[in-house]
Amino acid sequence: MPRHNKILLGLVIGAVLGTVTNLLTDGSEKTQRFVALVTEPIGKMWLSSLIMVVIPLIVSTLSVGVAALGSLKRLGRIGLVTLASFLLLTTLSTAFGLFVMNTVRPGQGLDRSLTERLMQTYASETKTAMGFAKDSKFGISVLVDIIPRNPIKAAANGEMLAVIFFALMLGIGIAIVSKEAGNPLLDVMESLGHVTVAIIDLVMAVAPIGVFCLIFSVTSRFGLSLLVSLLKYVVTIVLSLAVFQFVAYPVILKFVSGLSPFDFFKRIRVVMITAFSTSSSNATLPTTMKTSEEELGIHKEIGGFVLPLGATMNMNGTALFEGATVLFLAQVFGFNLDLPTQLIVVIMSVITAIGVAGVPGGSIPLLMMVLGMVGVPVEGIGIILGVDRILDMCRTVLNVTGDLVTATIVNRVELRLGAGTKGT
Repeated sequence: MPRHNKILLGLVIGAVLGTVTNLLTDGSEKTQRFVALVTEPIGKMWLSSLIMVVIPLIVSTLSVGVAALGSLKRLGRIGLVTLASFLLLTTLSTAFGLFVMNTVRPGQGLDRSLTERLMQTYASETKTAMGFAKDSKFGISVLVDIIPRNPIKAAANGEMLAVIFFALMLGIGIAIVSKEAGNPLLDVMESLGHVTVAIIDLVMAVAPIGVFCLIFSVTSRFGLSLLVSLLKYVVTIVLSLAVFQFVAYPVILKFVSGLSPFDFFKRIRVVMITAFSTSSSNATLPTTMKTSEEELGIHKEIGGFVLPLGATMNMNGTALFEGATVLFLAQVFGFNLDLPTQLIVVIMSVITAIGVAGVPGGSIPLLMMVLGMVGVPVEGIGIILGVDRILDMCRTVLNVTGDLVTATIVNRVELRLGAGTKGT
């Protein structure tokens, strides 16, 4: 059986068994204990194993990719196309999310007693997220901190933008020195990349078990009751993500890159399954890079440049979710956000999505920041925390698909310019 089918099977079995367990035990103490001591630790260990190799993967592939581009002029051209694509896709997805929320208005008529109960239930999680939101850097300090004083410390603290900047500078340095001076370090980086891929293959061999444990832990704890209570909100978000995934992306692919959308989605199905299972762009990055080269035929140097950047900066699904959720909570509390305020929501969702951590739940603190900026009570985040894991899984699929769409576009642009890259 192909690996992606095994992962999908683990996903389905975990969801079914978890839901049945919740229905039979009603989330009893024994169920909670089993999840806390068995399935959740196993799932987290597998997820951590994938995230473990993200830093060496980014440093090796990004530096090698930049060095292989050969000239600063070509790097600038590719970088410009990449960033323009990131910004356009993220803005479009956010605006679409707000449009759907304004049309459906799922926050109106939500039972007040339910909202109060949810806010009380998730009061501790809300307080924790508020602490993270206060500590989250925003403004000019984000720009300043992109340049790390200590790259090793930045990597240890998970400061991905700083790590990406260091890897970019490392690649540029290798490109501008003589071959005699640069090739030894280039060989080391290439070797590190190959070793990292080998580790990834080992970790992905047990992916069906890891995925099963992650999904079982979520569904056995919460079941379907909470999902049904917030059904209109959840369905609106999921359908918005699905429309952008299977309508907007195909249109862009067809007219910009010329690639068949059906063929594209067929080739990246393992990436979408991994993204859905892990809820992490960073954890999915190894699979994304491997798929881009082997299945889509994207040149290694293009994928090595675009995809690590995308895992941190191109959060189409996260931006859509943030903008739509701000509007949903405004509707719940009876706030009427006018057009200028909604424009601020779009801008802030796009900007904060760039700084979002590519790990499960990484968008919540920054979402609270946007809520505070437009005057919506940040405590309202407790209303959606119970269903956020499901939504996180869905928006991560949109995030990583957007990275591959951008890589496909950049690859095609370079091919048309006769830069010697390999077509899809």
